[in-house]
Amino acid sequence: QVQLVESGGGLVQAGGSRRLSCGASGRILSSNAMGWFRQAPGKEREFVASISWNGGSTYYTDSVKGRFTISRDNAKHTVYLQMNSLKPEDTAIYYCAASSRGLHTMVDATNQYEYDYWGQGTQVTVSS
Repeated sequence: QVQLVESGGGLVQAGGSRRLSCGASGRILSSNAMGWFRQAPGKEREFVASISWNGGSTYYTDSVKGRFTISRDNAKHTVYLQMNSLKPEDTAIYYCAASSRGLHTMVDATNQYEYDYWGQGTQVTVSS
């Protein structure tokens, strides 16, 4: 079993920055692909970013490219999402997710159904 715990959410003004962290425990392997998803009120959960086991491959949804950066520290079993130039439309609950395997294609890495473990979510609210 794998447990994921997100932290770092909160209220931030538009244009500001925030870093989310996701700590993993349990049977987490460094070979697992990791991702961040978000769900805004009244909307479906959507892909934000993903990272391969060694950080060599990352994917981002178009709306966050150039503003968000995903990274991981396998020694600490932690994944990060650095969010810069935040906009009100980034307001959402952000979820960390882990796959039980590596996800080697963009189609797989961006598909929430390829992820087996989920955190409880952390709220990010961007005020205008």
